[in-house]
Order: sequence, then C-alpha cells, then structure tokens
Amino acid sequence: MLIRESAASIAAEILSGGLYLRLADRFIRVHGHKPSLSEMRSWEHSIPALVNAVMDAGLGEVEVMLEYSLPLTSQRADAILAGMHPKTGEPSYVVVELKQWSEAHPDEEAPNLCQVVGIPGRQMLNPIEQVRGYCDYLARFNGALDGHEHRITGAAYLHNATEFGAGALDVAGQSPRGRFFTGDKRGKFIAFLQEQLGPQSGALAADALQAGQIKPSTQLIAVAADEIRSREQFTLLSEQKLTYELVLKAVRNARQADNKEVIVVTGGPGSGKSVIALSLLGELYRQGRSALHATGSASFTKTMRKVAGARKREVQDLFKYFNSFMTAERNGLDVLICDEAHRMRETSANRYTPAANRTGKPQVEELIDAARVPVFLLDQHQVVRPGEMGSLREIEEAATAKGLSVITVPLDGQFRCGGSDAYLRWVVRLLGLEHGEPIRWEPDAKMQLMVAETPQEMEAFLEGRRAHGYGARMSAGYCWKWTTKIAPGQALPADVTIGDWARPWNVYGERGMAGAPPSALWATDPAGFGQVGCVYTAQGFEYDWSGVIIGPDLVWRGDRWVVDREASKDPVFKKSTPDRDVDRLIRNTYKVLLTRGMKGTVIYSTDAETRAKLRELIQSEVRVPAPV
Repeated sequence: MLIRESAASIAAEILSGGLYLRLADRFIRVHGHKPSLSEMRSWEHSIPALVNAVMDAGLGEVEVMLEYSLPLTSQRADAILAGMHPKTGEPSYVVVELKQWSEAHPDEEAPNLCQVVGIPGRQMLNPIEQVRGYCDYLARFNGALDGHEHRITGAAYLHNATEFGAGALDVAGQSPRGRFFTGDKRGKFIAFLQEQLGPQSGALAADALQAGQIKPSTQLIAVAADEIRSREQFTLLSEQKLTYELVLKAVRNARQADNKEVIVVTGGPGSGKSVIALSLLGELYRQGRSALHATGSASFTKTMRKVAGARKREVQDLFKYFNSFMTAERNGLDVLICDEAHRMRETSANRYTPAANRTGKPQVEELIDAARVPVFLLDQHQVVRPGEMGSLREIEEAATAKGLSVITVPLDGQFRCGGSDAYLRWVVRLLGLEHGEPIRWEPDAKMQLMVAETPQEMEAFLEGRRAHGYGARMSAGYCWKWTTKIAPGQALPADVTIGDWARPWNVYGERGMAGAPPSALWATDPAGFGQVGCVYTAQGFEYDWSGVIIGPDLVWRGDRWVVDREASKDPVFKKSTPDRDVDRLIRNTYKVLLTRGMKGTVIYSTDAETRAKLRELIQSEVRVPAPV
C-alpha cells in the first residue's frame, strides 16, 4: 500500500496539501515510475470525498489504507478502511472502490459490464463487480481472514454521480461485498460505514490485515482439472473479469443476432491470460457451449490433457493445437480460445500435411474462421522462435479484411513474480526490451532476486527452498547440445556442463525415462527438478522458485548486451535467420525464463563480466549464500 494513517491524520494532510506529493513519492518508490496524470487526478478528487465521509461518520480513528496491494498480484484496491465492528467488537474491513464517473449505464445484455459517459467505445467492469472481486480475493488469500470471511465488506462509491446518472448499475446485484452508493446517497454511504466500523482506533485491525499470512498462490495446473470439470476455481480481478464478461456477452450475441466478433487480450507474463482462458473454458463447458482451447505449445497442451482430462476423454479433447483447424467447419464453434497466440505460425502446414490441405491460408485466418467468437491472448515479448508471428497488428489486419470488428483488452495487472510490477520492469530493462539502461534492483517485499557465483550455489539454494515445501526448477538458455536419442535403461546424459557441474536437459520427448518426467510435465512434476529446462518446456508455466542460467549466447560487454548467435545450439536458428531476429528472440527467451518464478529468482551467468554486471545491479545483501 502507499499510505496507512488514521482518517483524521489523512484529513489533516489533505488540508495542508501534502498528501498528494507524499502519495506520488511513495508510488515512485514502490512501482519504479511516476503515477499517471489520471491517477493523480483520481487521488485529488476521490480521496477527499472518501475521507470527508469517514470523518462525518465519526470514524476519525479508523485506519485508512490507500492503494492497498492485493497479495500475489499487482492489482490495488483504492482504499481499505480498517476498524472494529460496532456490534461484535471483531476486526472489520471495508474495501472501497472510488470512481469519478458522473454518468454510467449497465450493458443491457451483461449487467457486470457498463458504459461510462465520457469514455466512448470502451466497456468497463461494473464497479459493484469490481469491488466484490477484490473482497473475494482478499478473503481467499489473506490469512487474517481465514475462517473470518464475514469481516470483510465492500462498496463502490461514485461520489460525482447521482442516482439518475448511475443508479442503474445496481442491476449487477448488491451483496455484503458489493454495495453501491452515488454522491446523492452520501448519507446512506455514511450510515453503511457506521454499520461496519466503530469509532475506536482501527490500528490493531490494520496491523492484523497487514500481518496476515499470504496463502500460496493458486497454481494454474493444480486447479485446472476442477476448473474445467466442476466449478470456478479462480478469482478474476478487474480487466480479467472484464474480458470474461465481454466474451460471454459476445457468445450470447453470436447466437441471438448472428454476430461475429474477434477479441484480443494483451498482457505480459503472469497477467492472467491463461487463468482467463481456463475460466472461460470451464464456464462454456458447463453451459454446454461448443468451445475449444488451442495453443502452439506442446508442453502446455499435453499437460492440460493429462491433468484436466485425467479421467474424462471429452475434457482432453477440449485442448488442441493451432494447426488443428485447417479443415474446420466455418463458424463451427461458439468460441475458440487461442492461448499464447504470439506463437501462431504463418501457415499450419508442415511436412506431414496432406497435399489437399496445403491451401496456403494464413493460420490466423483459419483460427478466426473456426468460431463465431475467436479469442486471442498474447504477449508479443514472448516470441522465441523464428516464424512465430502472433501480434495484435496481424490479428487486426486479418479481422478487418473479413469485415469483422475487434475488441482489444489490455491486461495491466500482474499475477506472476509475486505480483511485482517492479520486477517485471527490471527484467525488461535488464534485457533492453524497452528503452532505458538496466536499473538497480530495489527489493519490494513481493519478489526476491539473487545472483549466484556458481551453478552449485544456485542449485543448493533451490534445494533448500524445496526442503521447506516450495517448488523449484532450473532452466537455461539453449547453449548446450541436447542428446535426444537415448537407449532404454541409460541415464540421461549430463549435457549442460559448466566447469565441474553437470546436469541433464529435461527429457526430450513424450515418455519419461530414468526417473525423469516427459518434457511436457517437466515444469509440473516434482521429479523435474533434477534436470535443466529450456524455454520450450518452461514457457506458459510457473513455479515458486526459479533458477536461471544465462549462457554464453547473451553476455555483457562494456555498456551493452552482446548476442553471440554462434553460442546458441537452438536448432530453430538457421543460417538464413537474420541477426536482428536472433538477437530479439534470444532476449525474449531470457525474459520468459526470468519470469517463471512466483516467490523468487536466482540468476547465474557463465560469463564473469556478466556476473559482475549482475552483482552491480542486484544488491549484495540478497546474493545467494554459499552452500554449507
């Protein structure tokens, strides 16, 4: 969170004019960049509206927690009021979502969506549903609320709106975690606050919420089976829930009005794209809609078939590859969810494709044609192979050529890497994927970052984490030859050799051997720790602790990175692959590897000068200790 003070203290800071400078300073320290003008305007207009209402309710001693970060994600609640319940004497928490909107109307077909006057052409999530999602998420992940879920309530406060201008948003349905008040109902909002909070100090209640143990993150694979077969396992927040509602609305429209829409969801690693995909697939499956999930990742598809469809063949059949739709019936599906769409290829044909199916039709067109609502989820910085070409521009061009409208939803939230926006920015700046020099890592209490002096140190530290019940994996750039043919009964050859340390790559192929899991299960099977994974087996997955070996294909020289294509053993790079493409793909590869960890990342480079640069950027007190 940015600031925590009593309501009376914040009211005094508002009067003195110091609050907003303090918020901006804290924002820069926490997030590593300046707040946007719209965010600062929101603080200046909305925080006084809330604090004045709290003071008028006689709750000056209640603790106000501004811009409260939800655990394991970069999402933030505008404010949480912490105090004691006036009747029970228990800790009581009110999550408040503040909106400056003066007029907003619910979508007639999807009440969890709304259109805001003054923001044309863009649908928003109904703030009642937004604050309800925040409450549900906190109840699920903050240990202080475990067994005490009744202690948290939520309200959306549209302080500039009237009942006439925005009251219809109530159609989303109010609940204890999703109350709704407009500016002309300020008196009712004050009464609501008095029902939930007593006048005594809320400091101890705020302490308890802050000290609440964060429950382990919901691992995607661990709950995928139940998500598909039975009930919703994930709590979707903000843009995630917006995307979910937009797709379900488009499905209804497609059936009722013979309408076709293309939806594109963009976001970085850990922004929740695959969670949205599985939530949608589960809901559509339960509704009896015709929907399929497709990727270009063999590891992800095989893992989902094995885990989610372990006992049901019909569930296994929901997971396909992008090249499965060459002969698909036009609009034969209600929805086709294209996860990791950045891995689309120019065409679906390969050397095994029958001549009759070699139409030359672009793969993106095949996927658009296959369903009434094609949904593409992508991150353009995760393109790691030559020939992968999924981008927003290419999808928009293909859709426009067919006369179809495109709805684009950017996911700004971050659920991997402990929800640390600062860590993702550090990785992007480190690798030169955005303008600006690499920056020093400032620990943010969400993600731990360390540099190892040897691969032995890295492995020993990860083993220690595993001994405490955490998952861990080691991965590396593709800088060592990979023995792919192994005689039955033989041990996996230790291809990844660094000095006197040597470990095998993960198993090549679909069958486990020598006690190691097949490649598709390397990231999820506990037996995968003994091998080194590559980008093709790590992409799309997450684990608690990640050890990353930066090989000689990417080294720091002087003041910049140098990519050595000759050091790469990746067979997908041909002599004809341009140097510029190899440079971009190798940097993207390390971005993928560096963003798999949920708790922390340990980095080791095989190059001494590169290790020195990493030590310069990563504070010495968080380096990996030498193994005992």
